[in-house]
Amino acid sequence: MRLGVVRELAPEESRVAMTPHAVNELTRAGHRVLVEAGAGVASSLADESYAAAGARVVESAAEVYAESEVVVKVQGPVPDEYDYLHEGLVLLAFLSLPVNRPLMQALLDSRCVAFALEAIRGADGRLPVLTSMSEIAGSLVPQIGAHYLQRASGGRGVLLGGIAGVRPGRVVILGSGIVGTGAARVAGGLGAEVTVLDQDLGRLRNLEGARLSNVTTLAASAMGVRDAVLRADLLIGAVFVSGTRTPALVDRATVAGMKDGSVIVDVAVDYGGCVETSRPTTHQRPTFVEEGVVHYCVKNIPAAVPVTATRALSNALLPSVRALTGRGLVDALNADEGLRRGVVLAEGRVLDPALARSSGMDHSPISSVLPLHAEAR
Repeated sequence: MRLGVVRELAPEESRVAMTPHAVNELTRAGHRVLVEAGAGVASSLADESYAAAGARVVESAAEVYAESEVVVKVQGPVPDEYDYLHEGLVLLAFLSLPVNRPLMQALLDSRCVAFALEAIRGADGRLPVLTSMSEIAGSLVPQIGAHYLQRASGGRGVLLGGIAGVRPGRVVILGSGIVGTGAARVAGGLGAEVTVLDQDLGRLRNLEGARLSNVTTLAASAMGVRDAVLRADLLIGAVFVSGTRTPALVDRATVAGMKDGSVIVDVAVDYGGCVETSRPTTHQRPTFVEEGVVHYCVKNIPAAVPVTATRALSNALLPSVRALTGRGLVDALNADEGLRRGVVLAEGRVLDPALARSSGMDHSPISSVLPLHAEAR
């Protein structure tokens, strides 16, 4: 098959979807890979490395889209790329469609097959591609929060780990998934007093079983979240609900009740954010102050470390790309339920039921759009 890798146009997106090592695996299997010139530069991956791996480096994204059967990206296409989308194209990217209706409409109008990387599942039912980026975000956010708690950075002037005779900072984490668990591990390791809230008691038991230092778990309730947040020096929003907008678990009144100079890092801002006062920011202008609280709401946190993030993303994405290129779209979907669940749009119809509900659109079963075998329907 013909596979394309393009340079990211989303603001401050420094990652690229595939490394030369992954490209080499695909070219050795007999596939043709086109890479847009400069695609990997921000991740310290030169065009020459892709060429040495067997790719053909081309000058424009238009050429990649026109000649490729499958295009892999990090972020979903931006408006400048909408005209490149076409029927018969298979696109894989982080799409965040519940909070990006213009992109959703462009994908529907093009009638391409769109995979949301955040929805692809492995054989164990987990989300391997999303997990790779969540692990990085979970490791980064306590460091980010610690930085912005410094007085010179606009915060209260709290040292997360405390010191002899002085209590440590209080960190509250909403959600005990990959991001929340990673954040708890790092924040607890720094010596902070960490509280993790979640409605899923099974996840909380798993977290307790990890015996992380300085970490307490609490079953989430509206009153419990409010009480914990009001005591926090650093609040980390790590809630993800597949296929729909993240619920705002912390309202403006609660934010207003937090201590001046406290910090909120809302990782969930990709899907709308779990704090009412959150709004997307960028790496160039990462923070704003609302109700006296510093908010860090960068949508693509892993892009802060593109050398690490690109390699992690490529490793996680390669099995899905191999399946698609090795078997072809329909046979790959017939053989792999987890991959099948990643298809959110195809031929102008919405295939993901949660996305259909959240967007108020009709849902079409995948078997009514693509010719799947009976056992895969």
